Amino acid sequence: MSLFAPIAAVAAAWGVCALLVHLRGRERLALMRQVADHSTFLAPYNAFVYLFSGVPNRPMLDVEDFPALHPLREGWPAIREEALALHRAGHLRKAARHDDIAFNSFYKRDWRRFYVKWYGATVPSARALCPRTAELVARVPDVHAAMFALLAPRSRLVRHRDPFAGALRYHLGLVVPANDGCRILVDCIPYRWHEGEAVLFDETYIHRAENETDEPRIILFCDVERPLRGRVATAVNRFVIRHLMRATATANVDGDPVGLVNRVFERVYAIRLLAKRIRARSRRTYYVLSYTAKLAPIAALVWLAVRAAAG
Repeated sequence: MSLFAPIAAVAAAWGVCALLVHLRGRERLALMRQVADHSTFLAPYNAFVYLFSGVPNRPMLDVEDFPALHPLREGWPAIREEALALHRAGHLRKAARHDDIAFNSFYKRDWRRFYVKWYGATVPSARALCPRTAELVARVPDVHAAMFALLAPRSRLVRHRDPFAGALRYHLGLVVPANDGCRILVDCIPYRWHEGEAVLFDETYIHRAENETDEPRIILFCDVERPLRGRVATAVNRFVIRHLMRATATANVDGDPVGLVNRVFERVYAIRLLAKRIRARSRRTYYVLSYTAKLAPIAALVWLAVRAAAG
């Protein structure tokens, strides 16, 4: 019983935090999809962040409350010029390998990117290929990640929530079709991008993007540190940013550093590709192996609990 009680307490607390994440806002994922979502894994940390958030817990935020971001908007013509040069040269593209856990599911939607910075130093290829943008991003210490993001014509990103609440999302319009069919919806609130204009939102609310036009949309996409109340909460969040989020770094070109999480993800994804091949040959074999893998950890916990109770 001594082992079972703390396991049950941790599971209950985790479940409460996951429910809090699930119930935020007006729009929600289907329950089973939420259970499997990355934000459920980070739910306890995100609940801590929401508790100490120094900005209102609402989907859309006022970018004017973040004056440190003004250099990006002021420098948007130079940023746009470098974005177009990267696009012409073919550098705004999908990941060459399965080593981008943060955005792996986006690539099938014809979403493309070029990283400038990712929770650490400027990406080496960005210093060489978009030096002015890299310099402007480096001027804003609260920007921990930045990239050029392209959404192709007639493409859309399905409803999702990002898993990490320690940052807020900033979009600066660079190349935007002059059409209401190119927009983002955050917790059902629509926003149409405009060239040279910025928007700030909480990406842990359900959001989706669509480009129903015949032209590509290119933005500067940044993760901005969420202000937290209190030195302890701020220090905890900065520790996570420096030591954990940095492990999800990936590469634009060969030679750029790849974080530990993505090196592991690439190997795990190879197993998933094998599973897809098995499913194509025999769905029965696939489901037997799939449910065995999912139920094994639960069976192990039950076995430990029974042993503890018997002891």
